[in-house]
Amino acid sequence: MENVIKEILKHIGENPEREGLKGTPERVVRMWKEIFRGYDPKQKPRVAVFKNGSDGLTYNQMIIDTGDFYSHCEHHMVPFFGKYWFAYVPSKDGNIIGLSKVARIVDYHAAKLQIQERLVNNIVTHIWNELSKDATEPLGMCLVMEGEHLCKTMRGVKKKGKMKTSFIKGIFNETQVRNEFLNLIK
Repeated sequence: MENVIKEILKHIGENPEREGLKGTPERVVRMWKEIFRGYDPKQKPRVAVFKNGSDGLTYNQMIIDTGDFYSHCEHHMVPFFGKYWFAYVPSKDGNIIGLSKVARIVDYHAAKLQIQERLVNNIVTHIWNELSKDATEPLGMCLVMEGEHLCKTMRGVKKKGKMKTSFIKGIFNETQVRNEFLNLIK
């Protein structure tokens, strides 16, 4: 891979042997292993789920997590990044997910070349399946992601702007529940 990076540097008009670039091919290869870790099944996060009510409290209201994400466009291999808002309503007989696991699942799926539309789908599907193992499915789940795509900002049309995508399952398809979620994340 390092030789390929050297050839790319030559192709864009650089000298891979100049002082500032001598270690660049090796650094790029190390960076790719980190930022594209989503292709490594060994790095798929282990997900801790807890039986709803196992601590004496049965919770069947909306649970919301927010955070940041970083990914790469599969069309131009440049970053897109932004914020996410994730929510679900567990069933009384279902599971509750460990909060840090949501962020780990987002990071894992974001660490691939892809489109944002697929990213929201993959994250929700992964979490839904984890919560449904050996338990009743959650009542509903929703993920909204807002991303700035450098393939739009720094090349081509060169315009700022953000893309919002969502993936909705279960009771979040009901207007009242969806509106409650959207009002809470404003």
